[in-house]
Amino acid sequence: MPDLSRRGFAFGAAALAGTALLRPGAALALADPELRPMTGDAAPITREERLARVAKAQELMRRNRIGAIVIEPGSSLDYFTGVQWHRSERLTAAVLPARGEAVIVTPFFEEPSVRETLSIPADVRPWQEDEDPLRLVAGALRDRGAASLPVGIEETVRFFAVDGLRKALPSATIVNAAPVVRGCRMVKTAHELALMQKATDITIAAYRYTYPRIREGMNPAEIGAIMNGATKALGGDPEFALILLGEASAYPHGSHKPQRVREGEIVLMDCGCTVHGYQSDVSRTFVYGRANDHQRKVWDQVHQGQRIAFGAARIGAPAGSVDDAVRRQYEAWGYGPGYRLPGTSHRTGHGIGLDGHEPVNLVHGETTPLAAGMCFSDEPGIYIPGQFGVRLEDCFHMTPDGPRWFSSPPPSIERPFD
Repeated sequence: MPDLSRRGFAFGAAALAGTALLRPGAALALADPELRPMTGDAAPITREERLARVAKAQELMRRNRIGAIVIEPGSSLDYFTGVQWHRSERLTAAVLPARGEAVIVTPFFEEPSVRETLSIPADVRPWQEDEDPLRLVAGALRDRGAASLPVGIEETVRFFAVDGLRKALPSATIVNAAPVVRGCRMVKTAHELALMQKATDITIAAYRYTYPRIREGMNPAEIGAIMNGATKALGGDPEFALILLGEASAYPHGSHKPQRVREGEIVLMDCGCTVHGYQSDVSRTFVYGRANDHQRKVWDQVHQGQRIAFGAARIGAPAGSVDDAVRRQYEAWGYGPGYRLPGTSHRTGHGIGLDGHEPVNLVHGETTPLAAGMCFSDEPGIYIPGQFGVRLEDCFHMTPDGPRWFSSPPPSIERPFD
């Protein structure tokens, strides 16, 4: 899937999910009686589930001798507290202590809005515009008996917040909260897996709707609009629709150069959506018209690469060993070596859940052992600069008996959505 921090580049003009929905193709899909919402049986995460997450986090804090963790708005704040808020220069943060109730620090005038999505018991402490919010964070740590123990910082918290906390609580020992946050978020529950499955089912259904409607001369934004419109009509929230045509498919996150669908050229689609916050990520590559021998050969190699990765994903195996297994075969075919081109210039896969890219990755050197409940993309694309690229991407989750697909890889370049 694309790096979402680069959306403006990867999607090109007007191809973002929000703007694409304004295009005619999206409007037609939204109104098409063929498409019906698929999310009637999808339930959001409950208060009780979040309380269980907090309890697990507190156990991990005690095990790692961490007094509390500090979290800014984003997926981790949503994961533990339900608070769905944005980051700005005005700090909103949660303090989750190893013992006791959570504390939410937020601007005074934002408090009512922040409370709208708060789904666990918490002490909300508002700050005024002329106050330092990090002093309130420091006070929360003292009140919860956590100031004398290491304070864990969620790994995406911004520097100004960490620096401000150091000044407000000079005696604090600052540590990485990853053992706690990753220890909770990397292992998905049955409910989380069901939401990811639903999101994947919607993405596959939207692909099947979009595929026969692609026409010669279309540009990426027009195709993305149909895909996002179908996704919305099916009940998903469109997250991204990266469409790469012809030579642009050789560059994993696309090109600024004008692109049009042409007979005999590659169409690479990398699309996903969310259902109650949980993401899908599916890529398909096919040829508009008839594939030539070279295109078919590379497609078949990527298809085999997916199977190699899936076969290497075993309980207890280091995550990096999955990438290594694929790369050994690719190098035997003359690609690389390593991450060099032509070949696979990116990791074989990434973690996925509330975020499209989550720890850990299927990348060389990653030693984290695979465990039941972990979720990954499987996307060992092959890219030939100046010609084309092929990426097939399906996600899987680990079970005690090994990996299980959210979506199954397609059988051939001629049948990309079977």
